[in-house]
Amino acid sequence: MTTTFADLTTMRVGGPIGRLHTPVTVSEAIELLRQTTAAGEPLLVMGGGSNLVVGDTGWDGTVIKMASSEFDIDGELVTAAAGVEWDHLVQATVAEGLAGVEALSGIPGLVGGTPVQNVGAFGTVTSDVLESLSVYDRQTGALERWTPDRCGFGSHRQSVFKHSDRWAVVDVTYRLRRSNQSRPIEYAELAAKLGIEVGGTAAPADVRHAVLALRRGRGMVLDPRDHDTWSVGSFFINPVLAEVPELAGECPRYPDVKGTKLPAAWLIEHAGFPRGYGRDWGSGTVALSSRHALAVTNRGAATTSEIMKFAAHIREGVEARFGIRLGPECDLVNCSF
Repeated sequence: MTTTFADLTTMRVGGPIGRLHTPVTVSEAIELLRQTTAAGEPLLVMGGGSNLVVGDTGWDGTVIKMASSEFDIDGELVTAAAGVEWDHLVQATVAEGLAGVEALSGIPGLVGGTPVQNVGAFGTVTSDVLESLSVYDRQTGALERWTPDRCGFGSHRQSVFKHSDRWAVVDVTYRLRRSNQSRPIEYAELAAKLGIEVGGTAAPADVRHAVLALRRGRGMVLDPRDHDTWSVGSFFINPVLAEVPELAGECPRYPDVKGTKLPAAWLIEHAGFPRGYGRDWGSGTVALSSRHALAVTNRGAATTSEIMKFAAHIREGVEARFGIRLGPECDLVNCSF
């Protein structure tokens, strides 16, 4: 039976895979990368499929789905293979008495994806704790050890890995803190959930528990029974603009190294697309999450084509209302909107 991307992604859409490999060790992953690159085969490297949407025609080439589960905790340094489930690693570090990534609890996907998106939540981003990473360069065939300065972090969710197939992350090392207290909690919603003042700290286990509760409330913790979680999380990226259009004058603003960041969820909702919008649009197979306006969700029988049409509909509405064109935060392969 042919495996499809619908079987392997959290959006649960996408066509057939030509050849699928699931390396279970770092050395196996590197060897597969070398062999496939040397053969000149079309190659797609994927992790947990939580940030990936592939067209209905699928991928007529080789897919390497990282499945390695190796990780090591050495003092305050945590090294994990790209295929390690991210939340499993967070849970392990908290249990080990380490602080630093507890605010990133519940985020789906694998370790290898964290530097690609500079994954972040509740004031913590991957680059805050990244020590180094092993990267396979498909152009040169070299396996290199990178420090964070080579990753191109800076503007919101950007890195040199994003939208490029030249490099494949094979393992990541994080530097955490051996502490019974988190970093200061600057998000009012999380502080309130913890019962502390903004700027206060809490036990990492308590932060993890509170973050998981907040994410579940937004439909952002995977649950096969809950169609609000059949998504890629934030489908649209928060736009960063050199100049904010007058039409968006009331939109909240946040500083960014490349200008001003605006919350895409605010733009979507204020353009007339409330949470849950879409049930009566088209065939009803695609809608915004009932709990989070940034999540485009598969209501159970969607195709990639329907996802793209709906995303284009939302984008066009926001552009008509505010003069701002939203783009995807997720990776789109053989599809566009």
